[in-house]
Amino acid sequence: MGEQRIANAVASNLQNVQKDFSVPAQTTDSVNEGGGETRWENEKWEQYFGYYKAIPELRAVIDAKATWTVGKGFKADEITTMILDTIKGWGKDTFNTILENLIRTMHIGGDAFAEIIRDEEENLINLKPLDPSVVVIVTNNKGVIIRYEMNAKSEQPNKKINPEKMFHLARNRVADEIHGVSLIESLEDVILAKNEAMSDMKVLMHRYVKPQRIFNLATDDVSEIAAFKLKADKATADVENLYLPKDTVEHEIVAVAANSTLNPLPWIESLNNQFYQTSGVPQIILGGSNEFTEATAKIAYLAFQQTIEEDQLYIEEQTLHQLNLVIELEFPASLENELLSDKGKDVETGAAQPNETTAGVGQ
Repeated sequence: MGEQRIANAVASNLQNVQKDFSVPAQTTDSVNEGGGETRWENEKWEQYFGYYKAIPELRAVIDAKATWTVGKGFKADEITTMILDTIKGWGKDTFNTILENLIRTMHIGGDAFAEIIRDEEENLINLKPLDPSVVVIVTNNKGVIIRYEMNAKSEQPNKKINPEKMFHLARNRVADEIHGVSLIESLEDVILAKNEAMSDMKVLMHRYVKPQRIFNLATDDVSEIAAFKLKADKATADVENLYLPKDTVEHEIVAVAANSTLNPLPWIESLNNQFYQTSGVPQIILGGSNEFTEATAKIAYLAFQQTIEEDQLYIEEQTLHQLNLVIELEFPASLENELLSDKGKDVETGAAQPNETTAGVGQ
C-alpha cells in the first residue's frame, strides 16, 4: 500500500491545453513579388452565396443595404436619364435594378462585375451583371488591372475583357489588394455559432415533446427486442398509447433536472445582437424593435444613414469614373433634421442645456 502523504501531490501543466486566443497573421492579396502578371479569382463565392441563400437574417441585411443604397432611384440630367433608361441588362432589368443587383453581389462576395456594352460609336447601350465566380482579375507587376478573364462554364474558350469594358465594384478594398472584401467574412463565425445554438435548441424542444426513454425488457431474444422496438417507435411517432403485458417491460424517461444546464436563449440573443452590430444594419431597419427608446432608435437610424450615404457616394463616383455618367442617389428618408429639431425643443423646454447639444464647445 502506497504512502498517503499530501506532500506527494503533483501539479498539472495545462499550458499546452489552455491556449490564449490569437488571430493568425495575414498578408494582402497583392501583385506577385517575382513580377509579371497576377491573377485573382473569388474561390469563396459559392460558399458565401450559399450563406446568403440559407441564412434569412443575412439575406435581409444584404438586401436592405442594396435597397437603401439605391434609395428612390437615380437622378440625372435629361440626356443621362435617356441613356440609362435604355439599359435592359438581361432583358428585363432597369438601371436601378442592375445597381441593386451589383450592390447586393458586392456585399456577398466582395466584388461585383458587369460587362459594359457599347455600340460602334462608343455609346453605352447595356450593362450585363456577371457571375463573380468565373471572373478573374489580372494585374501587371505594378498592381494595375490590365484585363479581366471569364472562365467559360462550358467548353468554350475563356473570354478576355479590357478594363474599360468592365464595370467593377470592390467593397472595402484594403491596402494594395486587387479585390474587395466580403461582408460575410466578418460574420461567418457569428452565423455558425448562432445556427449551431439554434440547432441544439431545436433538438431540446423536440425532446420536450418526445422525450427519450430507456426500456428494460424482460427478454434477451434479439427478434423479440427488434419487434418491440418497431412497435414502440411507431407508437411514439404516431403519438399513440402502447399496451404491454404486466411485468414484461419497464421504462424510464431520460431527463435533465431543471436549471442544471445553460439556457441557450440568452446566448442566441447575444449572437443575434453581435450579428446586427457587425453588419452595420440596426434591427429597426428590418422591422425589429430592440431599441430601448425612440431616441436610441433615431441614433441607430442616423448611424445607418451614414454608412448608406457612403455607399451611395462610392456608386456615384464609380459610375462617373467607369461609365462617364453623372448620377445622384437620394437617401430614402433622413431623420437628421428631425433630430436637430428635437434638440432645439429640449433646449427650449429646459430638458437639455445648450452645452449638452454641442460637445466640446467652450472647453
